[in-house]
Amino acid sequence: PAGRGGGGRGGRVLPYTAFGAKDWKTYDPSEGDYTGACLPFGLMRSINSPDPLRIMQDKTYFAELFEQNTWFHVFPIDGRPHVKGAVPTWFGDSVGHWDGDTLVVETNNFNGRTRLDTNGHGHSDQLVFTERWTRTDLGHVAYEMKIHDPKFYTEDWKNNRQFILRTDQEIMEYSCEENNKSLYEGRIKAPKYE
Repeated sequence: PAGRGGGGRGGRVLPYTAFGAKDWKTYDPSEGDYTGACLPFGLMRSINSPDPLRIMQDKTYFAELFEQNTWFHVFPIDGRPHVKGAVPTWFGDSVGHWDGDTLVVETNNFNGRTRLDTNGHGHSDQLVFTERWTRTDLGHVAYEMKIHDPKFYTEDWKNNRQFILRTDQEIMEYSCEENNKSLYEGRIKAPKYE
């Protein structure tokens, strides 16, 4: 679809495989973007959302509370391995460990039905998503995400950003209604999965 960004700031084109490039060129959110049917955004799209995120942790678990659709993602950070034989999910299977002052989170076992962001950059169920969270001072967290998906991309790529602590704001309740007016009036369509 015309007007969608190709690779973010600076115009970088992502290193698509032929499969990934075809998916990017033919993806049209009005023809069945899953979020219009109130399905889970998935991990990367939730983190890439412009909506607020609250982070909570203790010695064993890390929790991401997303304002977007009031989704949450809780996972261990004590160095345990991934769950073997788990059912693939929208948010994947995440495990974390500490590398000095940096929390490293690796997520796999995605169901392949989500997008990386609201622009519609795709991924497959082969995605391994690696995050690095480093609190640089009281009010800031340096964040790096790395994408490894040999079905969609010819090489790994990453994105860096900074999260800012906002003590003056709270995440709010968010509701996606199944009777989405755009959906039942035909402006958007429900996704069709195989």
